[in-house]
Amino acid sequence: MIFPRRTRTDREDEDLASREDPYNAANASRIYILPNMMTAGNLLCGFLSVWQCIEARLASSADDGLYLGDTATHYYRYAVYCIFLAAGFDTLDGRLARMGGRESLFGAEFDSLADVVSFGMAPALLMFFLILQPSQQFPWFREIGGGLGFFYLLCAAMRLARFNVITNPLLHEGKKESNRDFKGLPVPAAAMTVASLVLFLLKLDDTDKSLNWFALALPFLMVLIAWLMMSVVPYPSGKKVDLQTQTRMRTFVFMLVAIGFVLLFREVAFMCLCLGYIFFGLIRHWRRRRVPKAAR
Repeated sequence: MIFPRRTRTDREDEDLASREDPYNAANASRIYILPNMMTAGNLLCGFLSVWQCIEARLASSADDGLYLGDTATHYYRYAVYCIFLAAGFDTLDGRLARMGGRESLFGAEFDSLADVVSFGMAPALLMFFLILQPSQQFPWFREIGGGLGFFYLLCAAMRLARFNVITNPLLHEGKKESNRDFKGLPVPAAAMTVASLVLFLLKLDDTDKSLNWFALALPFLMVLIAWLMMSVVPYPSGKKVDLQTQTRMRTFVFMLVAIGFVLLFREVAFMCLCLGYIFFGLIRHWRRRRVPKAAR
């Protein structure tokens, strides 16, 4: 006996549409455990990084150069490691949400708020306090340090707000947005660049005490990094990379060499990789603009 195929009623269609609608009140405010726990870890690392920056400043201001038995360099290093760890959590929360199909507007907003602390406030304080270090030799550093820190924080916050707007489901209704490139330098990449530069400068300070002179380049790099966050320069996105991703032999060999470079020359390698990512995007953007659109 053949039963007639049951068709969905109008009410069932409405229920299904409401479940798929990201602006449905229940869907938009859902809190999924694993992705949001990673976001909370990101926020915690940002808070710890800010805390370490304050303790580093207290140590550098002390007469004996110590605070609770540790030097400012010790606290700055922990602040840098917290930013790196926050970037790891930030990568995991997005991947877990996409793998489980558990993305929500609440998660996106929570992630951006955590990023403001971890990749906006923490790097800004890190650079602000470090720029003030050589103020005895260069008094004008004290005058521009606060302005540069706020400029970086402002660009990071505006970059995150722009990202939330241009990736909003309302603007891409009925179509899937391509995640091939980021529009502007990603905020985590900017923060990791600042952190890697600080780590490199601290390494120099341990060896030849030349931190004061190399710190002169920090204001210009801060301005460049902040500007790139608000630019339209496209940067590669790693969202599509997973366990099924294939690559060419030379790319695979280059990745192995890069990993070995990081293991052998940690401070220099992190700085070179972060700066390489920044200038790769700039050079690629410049070359694309030189090629006519029809040829591309």
